[in-house]
Amino acid sequence: MSSRALRYLPATAFLVDALVIIASAMLGALGRDVLFATDTDIAGHLGIVGPLIVLGWIGTIVLAGGYTKSVFDAGTDEYKRVVQSSFMTAGLVGVACYFARFPLSRGFFLLTFVIGIPALVLGRVLLRRFVHAARRRGSLLHRVLIAGSPGHIDEIAHVLRRETWLGYQVIGALTPAHYLEEETRGGVPVLGNSDDATSAVLEHEADIVFFAGGALSSATQMRRIAWDLEHQDVQVVVAPSVTDVSAERVRIRPVGGLPLMHIDPPKATDAARWGKRLFDIVGSASLVLLLSPVFLLAAVSIKMHDRGPVLFRQTRVSRHGGEFPCLKFRSMVTDAEALLQQLHAEVGHHEVLFKMREDPRITRPGRWLRRFSIDELPQLFNVLRGEMSLVGPRPPLPSEVARYRGDVNRRMHVRPGLTGLWQVSGRSDLSWDETVRLDLYYVDNWSMLQDLSILAKTVGAVFGSRGAY
Repeated sequence: MSSRALRYLPATAFLVDALVIIASAMLGALGRDVLFATDTDIAGHLGIVGPLIVLGWIGTIVLAGGYTKSVFDAGTDEYKRVVQSSFMTAGLVGVACYFARFPLSRGFFLLTFVIGIPALVLGRVLLRRFVHAARRRGSLLHRVLIAGSPGHIDEIAHVLRRETWLGYQVIGALTPAHYLEEETRGGVPVLGNSDDATSAVLEHEADIVFFAGGALSSATQMRRIAWDLEHQDVQVVVAPSVTDVSAERVRIRPVGGLPLMHIDPPKATDAARWGKRLFDIVGSASLVLLLSPVFLLAAVSIKMHDRGPVLFRQTRVSRHGGEFPCLKFRSMVTDAEALLQQLHAEVGHHEVLFKMREDPRITRPGRWLRRFSIDELPQLFNVLRGEMSLVGPRPPLPSEVARYRGDVNRRMHVRPGLTGLWQVSGRSDLSWDETVRLDLYYVDNWSMLQDLSILAKTVGAVFGSRGAY
């Protein structure tokens, strides 16, 4: 599907919002009659104020920039604008009715906004999921040119190709004039020189042009390109040499016309504070009580299968290198560790992390225990003892830690987790480098909201059995 179809995204969002707001007003009127039944006839009043609320609500979202193209791709800005506009509309309606002495039904007012605000956010969430799904299938894509030095181009292209849901289709690169190769080392075709960015963008019908390090020789050149493209439907994006930094740590502050990017320090220390620890204690204790029937079923299945031990204790490494016995329901044969070296030799394993899709050591009950991650549940007791956290990097083996080099050691700055970004992003399907990248992102960008989001996504990852073997 052509990228031109993206032009209709704001109009589609407008139509979705309008339908949601109209439906909320109708449900508010109906619910008022059912839940707040009185002898007062409000039909005439609602015939006047109802359409005004609908038009005013949509108009407030428009004025707040809720249909600007830049808010639809990623981030929470889209939802913030919709929610803030909704509360502003509610406030304006209340104030206007008070000063005009208009007898607006309080039941109608309350129900309309209580229903409408969550419904608007849900509508935007579903619309974004539809767009992301279409992009993964190769539709609704942005045509992207990246200008800069070959190294910077490859870094940005790698990120854009990895995050397919963003819909950035890299069609080519614009390199400095002295670079004479036909493509970069990362395989991005060179379509021209960065000095001729304007003509290249128009020739190849790009929707977005990224300017990375080494693209231009001066700020004046950047400004002139922006002038040349101001009447074209093309986004100009400046991509600094910064990756894996969350939006919460980035602040843009213009100083004397110079946009300066301020990056807050990493938040590894925040992930070890008492608030997270208290959340771990309350959460793990609650889950142990809630899942006690599952614990019993798993233990009985394992014991009846081969009469072996129910639990498997394996030495893992916690925060700052301390070792602890990591608990699991046993999902393999009793001599699984002795067979490990043999499997390494058979498959030619030389990486830090060993995972095998059809591991012959896994028992029959072990397969369903692993499929739904039930084998990991005893680690809730490790969380209670302070050796692990509910959310964090994967707990490594001492042999794995011994092979860590460079930045990988930063994973040890926080407690390992029962779940984490690695699990909700693919689990065993991920490469070692991708697992490390996700763990380091978590360590540096920790927040309690991110922990809650990961826990929620874990439920979907577990029931979907994605990457579980």
